[in-house]
Amino acid sequence: MKGAWSLLCLLASFMRELLLSNLEVARIVLSPRLHIRPGLIAYRTELKTDLAITSLANIITLTPGTLTLEVSEDRTVLFIHALDIEEPEVVADRIRDSFEKRLLELEQCWSR
Repeated sequence: MKGAWSLLCLLASFMRELLLSNLEVARIVLSPRLHIRPGLIAYRTELKTDLAITSLANIITLTPGTLTLEVSEDRTVLFIHALDIEEPEVVADRIRDSFEKRLLELEQCWSR
């Protein structure tokens, strides 16, 4: 039952971030001046299973304005390109709080 609740929370978080990201990308595209700071971040993950890491990488890529470029060989770091990075820590915190937290809960359910 906890796994189903975690999955529902993950989907809700994804839908929320999808909406917010779409609005932000639309604002950027429709703005008369381009004030973006694109960049790369190395995001350290606590996820262990291939399924959870792949899910996180895909969720990041499906969210407008972000793209997972690569996963390190030891599967602990995701290299992410973002359309607008003011502070890399803020981007990492959003990913950790909205997606990775739920995926960690699901990973625990999957390992049982």
